[in-house]
Amino acid sequence: MYRYDEIDREIVDARTAEFREQVQARLSGALTEDEFKPLRLMNGVYLQLHAYMLRVAIPYGVLSSEQLRTLAHIARTYDRGYGHFTTRQNIQFNWPKLVDIPDVLDQLAGVEMHAIQTSGNTIRNTTTDPFAGAADDEIADPRPWCELIRQWSTVHPEFTWLPRKFKIAVTGSPEDRAAIGVHDIGLKLVAKDAGEIGFEVHVGGGQGRTPRIAAKIRDYLPANELLAYLTAVLRVYNLAGRRDNLYKARIKILVESMGADAFTQAVETTYRDIRGRELALPAEEIERVSSYFVPPPAGAPDEAPSNDRAFLTWREVNVKPHKVAGRAIVVIALKPYGKAPGDATAEQMEAIADLADRYGRSEIRVTKEQNLVLPHVEAAALPSVYEGLKAIGLATANAGRPSDIVACPGLDYCNLANARSIPIAQAISEALEAAGLDEKAGEVTIKISGCINACGHHHIANIGLLGVDKKGEEVYQLTLGGIADGDAAIGKIAGPGLSANDAIDAVVTCVQVFADRAELGETFIDTLTRLGHEPFKEAVYGA
Repeated sequence: MYRYDEIDREIVDARTAEFREQVQARLSGALTEDEFKPLRLMNGVYLQLHAYMLRVAIPYGVLSSEQLRTLAHIARTYDRGYGHFTTRQNIQFNWPKLVDIPDVLDQLAGVEMHAIQTSGNTIRNTTTDPFAGAADDEIADPRPWCELIRQWSTVHPEFTWLPRKFKIAVTGSPEDRAAIGVHDIGLKLVAKDAGEIGFEVHVGGGQGRTPRIAAKIRDYLPANELLAYLTAVLRVYNLAGRRDNLYKARIKILVESMGADAFTQAVETTYRDIRGRELALPAEEIERVSSYFVPPPAGAPDEAPSNDRAFLTWREVNVKPHKVAGRAIVVIALKPYGKAPGDATAEQMEAIADLADRYGRSEIRVTKEQNLVLPHVEAAALPSVYEGLKAIGLATANAGRPSDIVACPGLDYCNLANARSIPIAQAISEALEAAGLDEKAGEVTIKISGCINACGHHHIANIGLLGVDKKGEEVYQLTLGGIADGDAAIGKIAGPGLSANDAIDAVVTCVQVFADRAELGETFIDTLTRLGHEPFKEAVYGA
Protein backbone atom coordinates (compact mmCIF):
# COMPACT_ATOMS: atom_id res chain seq x y z
CA MET A 1 0.00 0.00 0.00
CA TYR A 2 1.02 3.62 -0.50
CA ARG A 3 3.24 5.32 2.08
CA TYR A 4 3.24 9.04 2.84
CA ASP A 5 6.01 11.20 1.43
CA GLU A 6 7.31 14.39 3.03
CA ILE A 7 4.56 16.48 1.38
CA ASP A 8 1.81 14.30 2.85
CA ARG A 9 3.37 14.50 6.31
CA GLU A 10 3.80 18.25 6.15
CA ILE A 11 0.16 18.80 5.11
CA VAL A 12 -1.26 16.52 7.80
CA ASP A 13 0.99 17.78 10.59
CA ALA A 14 0.28 21.41 9.77
CA ARG A 15 -3.47 20.83 9.61
CA THR A 16 -3.48 18.96 12.94
CA ALA A 17 -1.52 21.73 14.69
CA GLU A 18 -3.81 24.38 13.24
CA PHE A 19 -6.93 22.53 14.37
CA ARG A 20 -5.56 22.13 17.90
CA GLU A 21 -5.43 25.93 18.14
CA GLN A 22 -8.96 26.21 16.75
CA VAL A 23 -10.30 23.71 19.30
CA GLN A 24 -8.63 25.62 22.12
CA ALA A 25 -10.25 28.81 20.85
CA ARG A 26 -13.66 27.13 20.78
CA LEU A 27 -13.27 25.69 24.28
CA SER A 28 -12.16 29.06 25.66
CA GLY A 29 -15.13 30.82 24.08
CA ALA A 30 -13.00 32.85 21.69
CA LEU A 31 -14.89 31.14 18.85
CA THR A 32 -18.66 30.62 18.83
CA GLU A 33 -20.10 27.34 17.54
CA ASP A 34 -21.18 29.10 14.35
CA GLU A 35 -17.65 30.42 13.83
CA PHE A 36 -16.14 27.04 14.68
CA LYS A 37 -18.45 25.02 12.42
CA PRO A 38 -16.66 25.56 9.06
CA LEU A 39 -13.30 24.94 10.73
CA ARG A 40 -14.33 21.65 12.34
CA LEU A 41 -16.02 20.42 9.17
CA MET A 42 -12.77 20.90 7.26
CA ASN A 43 -11.30 18.40 9.73
CA GLY A 44 -14.09 15.82 9.66
CA VAL A 45 -15.75 16.85 12.93
CA TYR A 46 -19.56 16.90 12.97
CA LEU A 47 -21.94 17.90 15.74
CA GLN A 48 -24.50 15.12 16.01
CA LEU A 49 -27.57 14.74 18.21
CA HIS A 50 -25.70 13.85 21.38
CA ALA A 51 -22.01 14.55 20.80
CA TYR A 52 -19.32 15.46 18.32
CA MET A 53 -18.55 12.82 15.70
CA LEU A 54 -15.18 12.36 13.98
CA ARG A 55 -15.07 10.85 10.50
CA VAL A 56 -11.65 9.46 9.59
CA ALA A 57 -10.57 9.11 5.96
CA ILE A 58 -9.57 5.66 4.71
CA PRO A 59 -8.35 6.42 1.18
CA TYR A 60 -9.95 4.00 -1.28
CA GLY A 61 -10.79 1.78 1.69
CA VAL A 62 -7.28 0.42 2.26
CA LEU A 63 -5.93 -0.10 5.79
CA SER A 64 -2.75 -1.62 7.16
CA SER A 65 -2.90 -3.76 10.28
CA GLU A 66 -1.02 -1.02 12.16
CA GLN A 67 -3.62 1.54 11.15
CA LEU A 68 -6.48 -0.73 12.20
CA ARG A 69 -4.85 -1.22 15.61
CA THR A 70 -4.63 2.57 15.97
CA LEU A 71 -8.33 2.87 15.17
CA ALA A 72 -8.98 0.23 17.85
CA HIS A 73 -6.92 2.22 20.34
CA ILE A 74 -8.86 5.38 19.53
CA ALA A 75 -12.17 3.53 19.95
CA ARG A 76 -11.12 2.20 23.35
CA THR A 77 -9.45 5.38 24.64
CA TYR A 78 -11.53 8.22 23.26
CA ASP A 79 -14.88 6.66 22.32
CA ARG A 80 -17.14 3.96 23.73
CA GLY A 81 -15.11 1.00 22.56
CA TYR A 82 -16.22 0.71 18.95
CA GLY A 83 -16.12 2.39 15.55
CA HIS A 84 -18.67 2.55 12.76
CA PHE A 85 -17.53 1.75 9.19
CA THR A 86 -19.38 3.77 6.57
CA THR A 87 -20.65 3.42 3.01
CA ARG A 88 -17.82 5.73 1.87
CA GLN A 89 -15.17 3.26 3.08
CA ASN A 90 -14.38 5.48 6.08
CA ILE A 91 -14.80 5.06 9.84
CA GLN A 92 -16.73 7.23 12.27
CA PHE A 93 -16.29 7.66 16.00
CA ASN A 94 -19.57 8.83 17.50
CA TRP A 95 -18.59 9.88 21.03
CA PRO A 96 -15.21 11.66 21.20
CA LYS A 97 -14.86 14.71 23.42
CA LEU A 98 -13.94 17.85 21.51
CA VAL A 99 -10.97 18.48 23.80
CA ASP A 100 -9.53 15.07 22.83
CA ILE A 101 -9.94 15.29 19.06
CA PRO A 102 -6.56 17.04 18.42
CA ASP A 103 -4.84 14.20 20.28
CA VAL A 104 -6.78 11.71 18.16
CA LEU A 105 -5.65 13.47 14.99
CA ASP A 106 -2.04 13.40 16.22
CA GLN A 107 -2.27 9.64 16.70
CA LEU A 108 -3.84 9.21 13.28
CA ALA A 109 -1.04 11.25 11.72
CA GLY A 110 1.46 8.90 13.36
CA VAL A 111 0.14 6.05 11.19
CA GLU A 112 -0.39 8.13 8.04
CA MET A 113 -4.09 8.86 8.50
CA HIS A 114 -6.21 11.99 8.83
CA ALA A 115 -9.77 13.36 8.69
CA ILE A 116 -9.25 16.00 6.01
CA GLN A 117 -12.00 16.31 3.38
CA THR A 118 -14.33 13.86 5.06
CA SER A 119 -16.81 16.73 5.21
CA GLY A 120 -17.50 20.06 3.56
CA ASN A 121 -18.08 21.14 -0.04
CA THR A 122 -14.93 19.58 -1.34
CA ILE A 123 -13.71 16.39 -3.02
CA ARG A 124 -14.42 13.58 -0.59
CA ASN A 125 -12.65 10.24 -0.13
CA THR A 126 -12.27 8.47 -3.48
CA THR A 127 -13.73 4.98 -3.30
CA THR A 128 -13.07 1.83 -5.27
CA ASP A 129 -13.63 -1.90 -5.52
CA PRO A 130 -12.75 -3.47 -2.15
CA PHE A 131 -11.32 -6.41 -4.12
CA ALA A 132 -8.94 -4.15 -6.09
CA GLY A 133 -5.65 -5.83 -6.89
CA ALA A 134 -7.12 -9.22 -6.01
CA ALA A 135 -10.25 -9.66 -8.16
CA ASP A 136 -9.92 -12.37 -10.79
CA ASP A 137 -11.89 -10.31 -13.35
CA GLU A 138 -9.78 -7.17 -13.06
CA ILE A 139 -8.57 -5.35 -16.18
CA ALA A 140 -6.20 -3.20 -14.16
CA ASP A 141 -5.73 -2.30 -10.50
CA PRO A 142 -7.65 0.93 -9.78
CA ARG A 143 -5.77 1.74 -6.55
CA PRO A 144 -2.82 3.60 -8.16
CA TRP A 145 -5.29 5.86 -9.92
CA CYS A 146 -7.20 6.44 -6.70
CA GLU A 147 -3.94 7.39 -5.03
CA LEU A 148 -3.09 9.83 -7.81
CA ILE A 149 -6.55 11.37 -7.41
CA ARG A 150 -5.96 11.60 -3.64
CA GLN A 151 -2.68 13.44 -4.10
CA TRP A 152 -4.15 15.79 -6.69
CA SER A 153 -7.35 16.55 -4.76
CA THR A 154 -6.08 16.92 -1.18
CA VAL A 155 -6.48 20.59 -0.14
CA HIS A 156 -6.69 21.53 -3.84
CA PRO A 157 -6.92 25.35 -3.75
CA GLU A 158 -9.33 25.59 -6.69
CA PHE A 159 -11.75 22.95 -5.41
CA THR A 160 -11.85 23.60 -1.66
CA TRP A 161 -15.17 25.51 -1.82
CA LEU A 162 -17.26 23.73 -4.44
CA PRO A 163 -21.00 24.35 -4.77
CA ARG A 164 -21.54 21.07 -2.90
CA LYS A 165 -19.67 17.95 -1.78
CA PHE A 166 -18.13 15.89 -4.58
CA LYS A 167 -17.61 12.13 -4.78
CA ILE A 168 -15.48 10.07 -7.16
CA ALA A 169 -15.42 6.28 -7.57
CA VAL A 170 -13.12 4.10 -9.69
CA THR A 171 -13.55 0.49 -10.79
CA GLY A 172 -11.05 -1.73 -12.57
CA SER A 173 -13.33 -4.65 -13.42
CA PRO A 174 -16.14 -5.27 -15.90
CA GLU A 175 -18.27 -6.20 -12.88
CA ASP A 176 -18.51 -2.80 -11.21
CA ARG A 177 -18.23 -3.22 -7.43
CA ALA A 178 -17.74 0.51 -6.80
CA ALA A 179 -21.21 1.81 -7.80
CA ILE A 180 -19.77 4.32 -10.28
CA GLY A 181 -23.24 5.02 -11.68
CA VAL A 182 -24.33 6.95 -8.59
CA HIS A 183 -21.25 9.12 -8.17
CA ASP A 184 -20.51 12.68 -9.21
CA ILE A 185 -17.73 11.17 -11.31
CA GLY A 186 -17.52 7.44 -11.99
CA LEU A 187 -14.41 6.06 -13.69
CA LYS A 188 -14.18 2.63 -15.28
CA LEU A 189 -10.81 1.29 -16.41
CA VAL A 190 -10.99 -0.07 -19.95
CA ALA A 191 -8.41 -1.51 -22.34
CA LYS A 192 -8.02 -0.90 -26.05
CA ASP A 193 -7.30 -3.81 -28.38
CA ALA A 194 -3.60 -2.91 -28.25
CA GLY A 195 -3.69 -3.19 -24.47
CA GLU A 196 -3.57 0.53 -23.73
CA ILE A 197 -5.37 1.38 -20.49
CA GLY A 198 -7.77 4.30 -20.22
CA PHE A 199 -11.00 5.39 -18.60
CA GLU A 200 -14.67 5.39 -19.44
CA VAL A 201 -16.03 8.52 -17.76
CA HIS A 202 -19.47 8.90 -16.17
CA VAL A 203 -20.66 12.17 -14.59
CA GLY A 204 -23.73 13.35 -12.71
CA GLY A 205 -24.84 10.39 -10.63
CA GLY A 206 -25.99 10.65 -7.06
CA GLN A 207 -28.60 9.74 -4.49
CA GLY A 208 -30.29 11.93 -1.87
CA ARG A 209 -33.33 14.07 -2.60
CA THR A 210 -33.05 13.75 -6.39
CA PRO A 211 -31.41 10.41 -7.23
CA ARG A 212 -29.86 10.22 -10.68
CA ILE A 213 -27.80 7.74 -12.70
CA ALA A 214 -24.61 9.23 -14.15
CA ALA A 215 -24.35 9.99 -17.85
CA LYS A 216 -21.45 8.50 -19.79
CA ILE A 217 -19.60 11.47 -21.29
CA ARG A 218 -16.51 9.69 -22.64
CA ASP A 219 -15.93 6.17 -23.94
CA TYR A 220 -12.16 6.39 -23.65
CA LEU A 221 -9.81 8.80 -21.92
CA PRO A 222 -6.06 8.14 -22.11
CA ALA A 223 -4.90 7.21 -18.63
CA ASN A 224 -2.19 9.86 -18.43
CA GLU A 225 -4.81 12.57 -19.11
CA LEU A 226 -6.92 11.60 -16.09
CA LEU A 227 -6.13 14.61 -13.89
CA ALA A 228 -6.56 17.06 -16.75
CA TYR A 229 -10.01 15.66 -17.50
CA LEU A 230 -11.06 15.61 -13.84
CA THR A 231 -9.93 19.23 -13.59
CA ALA A 232 -12.05 20.10 -16.62
CA VAL A 233 -15.16 18.47 -15.14
CA LEU A 234 -14.69 20.14 -11.78
CA ARG A 235 -13.91 23.52 -13.33
CA VAL A 236 -17.15 23.46 -15.33
CA TYR A 237 -19.04 22.46 -12.20
CA ASN A 238 -17.31 24.99 -9.95
CA LEU A 239 -18.13 27.85 -12.32
CA ALA A 240 -21.62 26.82 -13.45
CA GLY A 241 -22.98 24.86 -10.48
CA ARG A 242 -25.68 26.52 -8.42
CA ARG A 243 -24.79 28.08 -5.08
CA ASP A 244 -28.14 29.74 -4.39
CA ASN A 245 -30.02 26.54 -3.55
CA LEU A 246 -28.57 23.78 -1.38
CA TYR A 247 -30.88 21.20 -2.91
CA LYS A 248 -29.90 22.01 -6.48
CA ALA A 249 -26.16 22.42 -5.98
CA ARG A 250 -24.90 18.93 -6.86
CA ILE A 251 -23.36 18.29 -10.27
CA LYS A 252 -26.20 15.89 -11.15
CA ILE A 253 -28.54 18.91 -11.28
CA LEU A 254 -26.12 20.83 -13.50
CA VAL A 255 -25.80 17.89 -15.93
CA GLU A 256 -29.57 17.53 -16.04
CA SER A 257 -30.28 21.25 -16.50
CA MET A 258 -27.63 21.71 -19.21
CA GLY A 259 -28.31 18.38 -20.84
CA ALA A 260 -25.66 15.67 -21.05
CA ASP A 261 -24.53 16.72 -24.54
CA ALA A 262 -24.06 20.39 -23.67
CA PHE A 263 -22.34 19.52 -20.42
CA THR A 264 -20.00 17.14 -22.26
CA GLN A 265 -19.18 19.83 -24.82
CA ALA A 266 -18.34 22.31 -22.04
CA VAL A 267 -16.04 19.76 -20.39
CA GLU A 268 -14.34 18.84 -23.66
CA THR A 269 -13.74 22.50 -24.49
CA THR A 270 -12.15 23.10 -21.10
CA TYR A 271 -10.17 19.88 -21.40
CA ARG A 272 -8.72 20.90 -24.77
CA ASP A 273 -7.55 24.16 -23.24
CA ILE A 274 -5.60 22.50 -20.41
CA ARG A 275 -4.55 19.06 -21.70
CA GLY A 276 -0.90 18.40 -22.35
CA ARG A 277 0.27 20.94 -19.79
CA GLU A 278 1.51 20.24 -16.29
CA LEU A 279 -1.54 18.07 -15.51
CA ALA A 280 -0.45 15.31 -17.91
CA LEU A 281 0.75 12.42 -15.75
CA PRO A 282 4.36 11.45 -16.48
CA ALA A 283 4.89 7.74 -17.10
CA GLU A 284 7.51 7.63 -14.35
CA GLU A 285 5.04 9.03 -11.79
CA ILE A 286 2.39 6.50 -12.76
CA GLU A 287 5.01 3.77 -12.42
CA ARG A 288 6.23 5.13 -9.07
CA VAL A 289 2.77 5.13 -7.52
CA SER A 290 1.88 1.78 -9.09
CA SER A 291 4.98 0.22 -7.52
CA TYR A 292 3.29 0.46 -4.11
CA PHE A 293 0.49 -1.85 -5.26
CA VAL A 294 2.16 -5.07 -6.34
CA PRO A 295 0.18 -8.32 -6.37
CA PRO A 296 1.07 -10.91 -3.73
CA PRO A 297 3.04 -14.06 -4.54
CA ALA A 298 1.24 -17.35 -5.03
CA GLY A 299 0.00 -18.98 -1.85
CA ALA A 300 -0.54 -22.51 -0.61
CA PRO A 301 -3.78 -24.06 -1.93
CA ASP A 302 -6.55 -25.24 0.38
CA GLU A 303 -6.22 -29.00 0.09
CA ALA A 304 -7.34 -30.17 3.54
CA PRO A 305 -10.89 -31.58 3.45
CA SER A 306 -13.35 -30.38 6.07
CA ASN A 307 -16.54 -31.83 7.49
CA ASP A 308 -17.40 -28.64 9.38
CA ARG A 309 -20.65 -27.59 7.76
CA ALA A 310 -20.54 -24.08 9.25
CA PHE A 311 -17.04 -23.54 7.86
CA LEU A 312 -18.02 -24.86 4.44
CA THR A 313 -21.03 -22.53 4.31
CA TRP A 314 -18.88 -19.58 5.36
CA ARG A 315 -16.30 -20.44 2.69
CA GLU A 316 -19.00 -20.70 0.04
CA VAL A 317 -20.62 -17.36 0.96
CA ASN A 318 -17.86 -15.11 2.33
CA VAL A 319 -14.80 -16.25 0.37
CA LYS A 320 -14.29 -14.92 -3.17
CA PRO A 321 -11.88 -16.01 -5.95
CA HIS A 322 -8.46 -14.36 -6.17
CA LYS A 323 -6.44 -13.56 -9.29
CA VAL A 324 -3.33 -15.19 -7.75
CA ALA A 325 -3.15 -18.96 -7.40
CA GLY A 326 -3.37 -20.25 -3.86
CA ARG A 327 -4.96 -17.10 -2.45
CA ALA A 328 -8.50 -16.05 -1.61
CA ILE A 329 -10.48 -12.91 -0.75
CA VAL A 330 -12.26 -13.10 2.62
CA VAL A 331 -15.23 -10.86 3.33
CA ILE A 332 -15.72 -10.19 7.05
CA ALA A 333 -19.39 -9.35 7.38
CA LEU A 334 -19.85 -6.82 10.19
CA LYS A 335 -23.47 -7.96 10.36
CA PRO A 336 -23.91 -10.64 13.04
CA TYR A 337 -27.61 -11.37 13.29
CA GLY A 338 -29.35 -8.70 15.35
CA LYS A 339 -26.28 -6.43 15.67
CA ALA A 340 -25.76 -2.86 14.45
CA PRO A 341 -24.53 -2.91 10.82
CA GLY A 342 -20.98 -1.70 10.29
CA ASP A 343 -19.91 -1.55 13.93
CA ALA A 344 -16.69 -3.19 15.14
CA THR A 345 -15.38 -3.17 18.68
CA ALA A 346 -11.80 -2.33 19.57
CA GLU A 347 -11.20 -5.99 20.41
CA GLN A 348 -12.59 -7.11 17.06
CA MET A 349 -10.45 -4.62 15.17
CA GLU A 350 -7.33 -5.79 16.97
CA ALA A 351 -8.15 -9.43 16.29
CA ILE A 352 -8.71 -8.70 12.60
CA ALA A 353 -5.36 -6.87 12.48
CA ASP A 354 -3.74 -9.97 13.99
CA LEU A 355 -5.39 -12.20 11.37
CA ALA A 356 -4.22 -9.87 8.62
CA ASP A 357 -0.64 -10.06 9.92
CA ARG A 358 -0.68 -13.84 10.19
CA TYR A 359 -2.57 -14.77 7.05
CA GLY A 360 -3.30 -11.72 4.88
CA ARG A 361 -0.14 -9.70 4.24
CA SER A 362 -1.14 -7.11 6.88
CA GLU A 363 -3.81 -5.53 4.70
CA ILE A 364 -7.51 -4.87 5.30
CA ARG A 365 -10.14 -3.23 3.14
CA VAL A 366 -13.37 -1.41 4.00
CA THR A 367 -16.39 -1.89 1.72
CA LYS A 368 -19.29 0.37 0.81
CA GLU A 369 -21.48 -2.37 2.32
CA GLN A 370 -19.95 -1.55 5.74
CA ASN A 371 -17.93 -4.78 5.87
CA LEU A 372 -14.21 -5.51 6.04
CA VAL A 373 -12.12 -7.61 3.67
CA LEU A 374 -8.87 -9.55 3.96
CA PRO A 375 -7.87 -9.36 0.29
CA HIS A 376 -4.84 -11.67 0.13
CA VAL A 377 -5.40 -14.70 2.37
CA GLU A 378 -3.53 -17.93 1.62
CA ALA A 379 -6.15 -20.52 0.74
CA ALA A 380 -4.59 -23.04 3.10
CA ALA A 381 -5.15 -20.62 5.99
CA LEU A 382 -8.92 -20.28 5.47
CA PRO A 383 -9.83 -22.67 8.33
CA SER A 384 -7.58 -20.69 10.70
CA VAL A 385 -9.07 -17.38 9.56
CA TYR A 386 -12.56 -18.78 10.06
CA GLU A 387 -11.76 -19.92 13.59
CA GLY A 388 -10.23 -16.53 14.39
CA LEU A 389 -13.33 -14.72 13.16
CA LYS A 390 -15.62 -17.16 14.95
CA ALA A 391 -13.84 -16.37 18.23
CA ILE A 392 -14.78 -12.67 17.91
CA GLY A 393 -18.34 -13.22 16.66
CA LEU A 394 -17.65 -12.23 13.04
CA ALA A 395 -17.91 -15.53 11.18
CA THR A 396 -21.52 -15.05 10.09
CA ALA A 397 -21.89 -16.48 6.58
CA ASN A 398 -24.04 -13.73 5.15
CA ALA A 399 -21.88 -11.56 2.88
CA GLY A 400 -24.18 -10.37 0.10
CA ARG A 401 -27.19 -12.16 1.58
CA PRO A 402 -30.38 -10.46 2.82
CA SER A 403 -29.14 -9.98 6.39
CA ASP A 404 -26.02 -8.19 5.12
CA ILE A 405 -28.01 -4.98 5.59
CA VAL A 406 -26.57 -1.51 5.03
CA ALA A 407 -27.89 1.18 7.38
CA CYS A 408 -26.96 4.76 8.18
CA PRO A 409 -26.71 5.81 11.86
CA GLY A 410 -30.21 7.30 11.62
CA LEU A 411 -32.05 9.06 14.40
CA ASP A 412 -30.03 7.32 17.11
CA TYR A 413 -27.11 9.62 16.23
CA CYS A 414 -27.70 11.94 13.30
CA ASN A 415 -29.32 15.36 13.71
CA LEU A 416 -30.46 15.28 10.07
CA ALA A 417 -32.35 12.00 10.38
CA ASN A 418 -36.14 11.68 10.54
CA ALA A 419 -36.27 8.04 11.60
CA ARG A 420 -34.25 5.26 13.13
CA SER A 421 -32.28 2.93 10.89
CA ILE A 422 -30.18 0.73 13.16
CA PRO A 423 -33.02 -0.87 15.21
CA ILE A 424 -34.94 -1.55 11.99
CA ALA A 425 -31.92 -3.27 10.46
CA GLN A 426 -31.40 -5.34 13.60
CA ALA A 427 -35.03 -6.46 13.68
CA ILE A 428 -35.04 -7.37 9.98
CA SER A 429 -31.83 -9.33 10.42
CA GLU A 430 -33.29 -11.36 13.29
CA ALA A 431 -36.52 -12.00 11.39
CA LEU A 432 -34.64 -13.17 8.28
CA GLU A 433 -32.57 -15.57 10.35
CA ALA A 434 -35.63 -16.93 12.13
CA ALA A 435 -37.34 -17.55 8.78
CA GLY A 436 -34.26 -19.20 7.25
CA LEU A 437 -34.36 -16.72 4.39
CA ASP A 438 -30.65 -15.93 4.18
CA GLU A 439 -29.85 -19.33 2.79
CA LYS A 440 -33.09 -19.75 0.86
CA ALA A 441 -32.98 -16.38 -0.92
CA GLY A 442 -29.25 -16.14 -1.67
CA GLU A 443 -28.00 -12.74 -2.75
CA VAL A 444 -30.35 -9.81 -2.09
CA THR A 445 -29.40 -6.26 -1.14
CA ILE A 446 -31.31 -4.43 1.61
CA LYS A 447 -30.39 -0.86 2.55
CA ILE A 448 -31.95 1.60 4.99
CA SER A 449 -31.68 5.40 5.21
CA GLY A 450 -33.00 7.47 8.09
CA CYS A 451 -33.64 10.55 5.93
CA ILE A 452 -33.76 11.83 2.37
CA ASN A 453 -29.97 12.33 2.29
CA ALA A 454 -29.74 8.59 1.58
CA CYS A 455 -26.53 7.84 3.48
CA GLY A 456 -27.78 4.26 3.73
CA HIS A 457 -27.96 4.03 -0.11
CA HIS A 458 -31.57 2.81 -0.06
CA HIS A 459 -32.13 4.09 -3.61
CA ILE A 460 -29.79 1.45 -5.04
CA ALA A 461 -30.96 -1.50 -2.96
CA ASN A 462 -32.98 -4.38 -4.32
CA ILE A 463 -35.19 -3.66 -1.30
CA GLY A 464 -34.84 -0.21 0.26
CA LEU A 465 -36.34 1.64 3.19
CA LEU A 466 -36.40 5.43 3.57
CA GLY A 467 -37.36 6.84 6.95
CA VAL A 468 -39.49 9.99 6.84
CA ASP A 469 -41.28 12.08 9.44
CA LYS A 470 -45.06 12.19 9.09
CA LYS A 471 -46.69 14.42 11.68
CA GLY A 472 -44.14 13.43 14.29
CA GLU A 473 -44.29 9.70 13.51
CA GLU A 474 -41.48 7.66 11.99
CA VAL A 475 -42.73 6.25 8.69
CA TYR A 476 -40.85 4.20 6.12
CA GLN A 477 -41.14 4.20 2.33
CA LEU A 478 -40.50 0.83 0.70
CA THR A 479 -38.60 0.81 -2.61
CA LEU A 480 -37.97 -2.10 -4.96
CA GLY A 481 -35.60 -2.67 -7.86
CA GLY A 482 -32.52 -0.63 -7.05
CA ILE A 483 -29.11 -1.76 -8.29
CA ALA A 484 -25.81 -0.48 -6.90
CA ASP A 485 -23.21 -2.16 -9.09
CA GLY A 486 -23.06 -2.72 -12.83
CA ASP A 487 -26.03 -1.21 -14.65
CA ALA A 488 -27.07 1.00 -11.74
CA ALA A 489 -30.78 1.65 -11.21
CA ILE A 490 -32.92 3.63 -8.78
CA GLY A 491 -35.57 1.67 -6.89
CA LYS A 492 -39.24 2.60 -7.23
CA ILE A 493 -41.56 3.36 -4.33
CA ALA A 494 -43.85 0.38 -3.83
CA GLY A 495 -46.71 2.05 -1.99
CA PRO A 496 -47.76 4.13 1.03
CA GLY A 497 -45.43 4.66 3.96
CA LEU A 498 -45.30 1.99 6.65
CA SER A 499 -44.92 2.03 10.41
CA ALA A 500 -41.66 0.65 11.79
CA ASN A 501 -43.16 -2.75 12.58
CA ASP A 502 -44.94 -2.95 9.23
CA ALA A 503 -41.76 -1.92 7.42
CA ILE A 504 -39.84 -4.76 9.06
CA ASP A 505 -42.56 -7.24 8.04
CA ALA A 506 -42.66 -5.76 4.52
CA VAL A 507 -38.96 -6.31 3.88
CA VAL A 508 -39.10 -9.88 5.13
CA THR A 509 -42.23 -10.48 3.03
CA CYS A 510 -40.50 -9.21 -0.14
CA VAL A 511 -37.56 -11.53 0.47
CA GLN A 512 -40.00 -14.40 1.00
CA VAL A 513 -41.83 -13.65 -2.27
CA PHE A 514 -38.52 -13.70 -4.11
CA ALA A 515 -37.36 -16.93 -2.44
CA ASP A 516 -40.67 -18.64 -3.22
CA ARG A 517 -41.09 -17.48 -6.81
CA ALA A 518 -37.57 -17.16 -8.23
CA GLU A 519 -36.70 -19.52 -11.05
CA LEU A 520 -33.39 -21.37 -11.08
CA GLY A 521 -30.46 -18.98 -11.24
CA GLU A 522 -32.54 -15.79 -11.07
CA THR A 523 -31.43 -12.75 -9.11
CA PHE A 524 -33.91 -10.59 -7.23
CA ILE A 525 -33.90 -8.12 -10.12
CA ASP A 526 -34.49 -10.95 -12.63
CA THR A 527 -37.53 -12.13 -10.68
CA LEU A 528 -38.85 -8.59 -10.15
CA THR A 529 -38.50 -7.89 -13.89
CA ARG A 530 -40.25 -11.12 -14.84
CA LEU A 531 -43.11 -10.86 -12.34
CA GLY A 532 -43.41 -7.11 -12.10
CA HIS A 533 -43.95 -5.24 -8.83
CA GLU A 534 -47.53 -6.37 -8.26
CA PRO A 535 -46.85 -9.72 -6.50
CA PHE A 536 -44.55 -7.96 -4.04
CA LYS A 537 -46.92 -5.04 -3.49
CA GLU A 538 -49.87 -7.36 -3.02
CA ALA A 539 -47.99 -9.41 -0.46
CA VAL A 540 -47.09 -6.27 1.48
CA TYR A 541 -50.18 -4.12 1.11
CA GLY A 542 -52.88 -6.66 0.29
CA ALA A 543 -55.17 -6.73 -2.72
